[in-house]
Amino acid sequence: MESGAKKKQKKDRVVHKNRELTAILEVSKVLTTSFALERNLLSVMSTLGSLLEMQRGCVFLLEPLSRELRIVAAHGLTKKNIGKGKYRIGEGIVGRVLEKKIPMVIPNIGKEPLFLNKTGSRPEKDGISFLCVPIMIKNEVLGVLSVDRIYSKKQGNVDDDLRVLRIVASLIAQFIKLWESYEEVEKEKENLKRELKARYRIENVIGQSDRMQEVFEAVHRVAPSKATVLLRGESGTGKELIAKAIHYMSPRNAGPFVKFNCASIPEGLLESELFGHEKGSFTGAVSLRKGKFELADKGTIFLDEVGDLPITLQPKILRVLQEREFERVGSEKTIKTDVRIVTATSRDLENLLSQGKFREDLYYRLNVIPLFLPPMREREEDIPILIDYFLEKFNRENNRLVVLDKNVLQILLNYNWPGNVRELENTIERLVIMSGSDRVTASDLPVSLSIRRLKSSGKSASLTANVKEIEKVNIIDALEKTGWIQAKAARLLGITPRQIGYKITKYDIEEKTV
Repeated sequence: MESGAKKKQKKDRVVHKNRELTAILEVSKVLTTSFALERNLLSVMSTLGSLLEMQRGCVFLLEPLSRELRIVAAHGLTKKNIGKGKYRIGEGIVGRVLEKKIPMVIPNIGKEPLFLNKTGSRPEKDGISFLCVPIMIKNEVLGVLSVDRIYSKKQGNVDDDLRVLRIVASLIAQFIKLWESYEEVEKEKENLKRELKARYRIENVIGQSDRMQEVFEAVHRVAPSKATVLLRGESGTGKELIAKAIHYMSPRNAGPFVKFNCASIPEGLLESELFGHEKGSFTGAVSLRKGKFELADKGTIFLDEVGDLPITLQPKILRVLQEREFERVGSEKTIKTDVRIVTATSRDLENLLSQGKFREDLYYRLNVIPLFLPPMREREEDIPILIDYFLEKFNRENNRLVVLDKNVLQILLNYNWPGNVRELENTIERLVIMSGSDRVTASDLPVSLSIRRLKSSGKSASLTANVKEIEKVNIIDALEKTGWIQAKAARLLGITPRQIGYKITKYDIEEKTV
C-alpha cells in the first residue's frame, strides 16, 4: 500500500497539472478576446502569476527599428521597473535567449553573473529561479517570455514549467502575428479612407461653370445634414461622384459608402440584395447573407437609378426611410439600421408617378433635397478643363505625352456630348491609348464624333453641314501634315490640286487661322 506521503504527493501533482491546463486554456481565451496587444499580454502574465504561482513575469518584444528588447507587459513589476527593462540582442540572459533561440533556466539568479537584473525588481536574488523562453513562430523570433519561480516540492518542477511556458510563448507568437496583420489592415483602411475623402471632396469635382458652382454650393449645405438627397440628371453627368462627395464631406465619412444600382439586378433578386436573406429562405440560399442596407449601417447607401425600382418593392424602401427597419428575406426578426440614403435617377419620376409606376409617398420621401446635375451642353465652359484633366490622367496612367491639335479641340467643343462627362472621359482615354503619335489630329477622331449631334446655333445640324465640317477638318489636317503644300495634301486626300484649291477658297481656310 502507498504511504500517506506518496498519496499526498500524487494529489499535489494532479492539482498542479490541472492548474497548468487551466492556465493554458485561460491564456488562449485572453488572446482571442480582442486585438489589444498590451492589455491582452498583461492578462496573460496575470494568469500565469495567479494560476502557476510565478512571482514575476515579463513579455519582451523586439523593436524592429532599434533592434532592442523592451517590456510590453509584466506581472509583479512597477512602472519604474518596466521602464528599465531594455536589452540588446545577446545582452544578459534575455538577450541571449533571443539570439540563440533556445530556452534558458537559471536555478539561482543570485549565483549567475550573466543575470543583470536591469529592472531592479529583485533586491534579494538568492533562491529565485529564472526561466526564459523565446517567443517564436516559424523560426522567426519576436521576443522573449520570462518568469521568476521559487521552487518547493509542492510547486512542480522546471521541466513542467518550461513545457507550459513554451506553449504559452507559442500562443503569444501567433497572437502577435495576427495583431500585426490586423494593425496593417487597419492602417491600410485608414489610409484608404483618407485618400477617398480627399478624392471625393467637392473641390476635386471639376467644374467652374455657374451651373456646377450652384451644385457645389448645394452639396456644401446638404452634406453635414442627415437629409435624404435625390440626384437628378442625365446618364454620365457625375451623380455617383456627387453622392460620394456628400458622404465623405458628412459626419458619416468614417462609415461605409455602399453603392447599389437598382437597374442592374433582376427583379426577383432585388429584395435579397437590398435586405439580405436567411439560409434556406429560397432555392440557392445556402447561407445567411447581409443586404446592402445592413452593410451600410452607420454610413451612406447610394441607390442609383432608383426610378427603376419595381412597384412591389417600393413599400419596403419607404418603410426603411420612415422607420429605419426591415427584415431579411425568410426572417421575421426586425433589423434596425442607421443609414443615410442618397438616390439618383436619369428618368422622369413625375411621368412615372402619373403612370402609376412610382409611389407618390416614396417620391416625396426621396425628394427631400433634390439636386439637378446639368448636362455637358449646359456647361460648355467646363469642357476644356475636363479635357485637360482627362488628358493628364490618362497620359500618366499610360506613360504617354499625348496632346490635342487645335482643330481637334474645336471639334470636341462643338460636339453635343449625349453621354456627358462619361462619354468625354472614354473618348479622351481612347485617343491617348490608340494614338500612333504624341499629337492627336482630326483623322484620329472617330467619324461618329464629327457627324453626330454637332451643335449649330441651338438647333440640330443638317447632314450637309456635318459633311462640310468633316471635309474642312480633313483638308486642314492634310495641309498640316504636308507643310501646307497643296499638291501633296491633294495627293494625300486622293483629289486633284485644282479641287483642293477650290475647297480651300470655299471654306476660307488660311494657314494663320489654324
